[in-house]
Amino acid sequence: MIKIKDIKINKAMIFGLLMTGVFLGLTLFYRPVPWWQADRSSAGIAPSPDAEKRAVVQVYAARTYSWRGWFSVHSWIAVKPENAKQYTTYQVLGYRLPRTGHSVAVEQDIPDRKWYGSTPELIEELRGEKAKTAIAKIEQLVKNYAYDDTYVLWPGPNSNTFVSHIIRNVPELSVELPPHAIGRDWLYGGKFWSVSESGSGRQFSLYGLLGFTIGKGEGIEISILGLDFGVDVLRPAVKLPFVGRIGLPDRPLKDD
Repeated sequence: MIKIKDIKINKAMIFGLLMTGVFLGLTLFYRPVPWWQADRSSAGIAPSPDAEKRAVVQVYAARTYSWRGWFSVHSWIAVKPENAKQYTTYQVLGYRLPRTGHSVAVEQDIPDRKWYGSTPELIEELRGEKAKTAIAKIEQLVKNYAYDDTYVLWPGPNSNTFVSHIIRNVPELSVELPPHAIGRDWLYGGKFWSVSESGSGRQFSLYGLLGFTIGKGEGIEISILGLDFGVDVLRPAVKLPFVGRIGLPDRPLKDD
């Protein structure tokens, strides 16, 4: 017979039990507005196509729907070519996959639409010639995205993996997704090494489960089971899972 006193409890076990309790509590007792009643209106961030004739590229992130919003954000990209009358949004939607066989959604839509009640944050914006150049590259990357038939909530590839892949491969974008964008550390193609999102450093990741990033734009980050901890030196801030940044707001490197 195994006695209770013979069972050794370490810090890892305590952390695991605590996180399990938090997860069960959120899923059992958190009751959001039904998704079909959630606010999906414009947040009033994007310029009107009638007022802005130049090309526009915008990267957004918003807390995900329901209990998942405590842990992560959903990200997407909106573009408007020069003189276009509408925006086109690019994002990965896991719920589309069983019905359509595709997870990548390309739609003419409201660019800054609230994500089922959550107001989006504008991560980066390009206008004019830079946006025009970036749009051509974004369209090609979306067309050739290798995981259109795949969606894995954790650790990826998911919606944040998709946007992160585009950011890394469009030099005009020098932004990084928020630290609580779970899936951004799952490197495209199953690689272990990659340029960092800002393009100013390097990242190592073991399938989004364990890794680190060092770069001018990112500072120093450590990823454990998809949870990111870090320090931004350039714009002093602490980066934490669930919370995001605490300190100065992030800003694309091109603004410096």
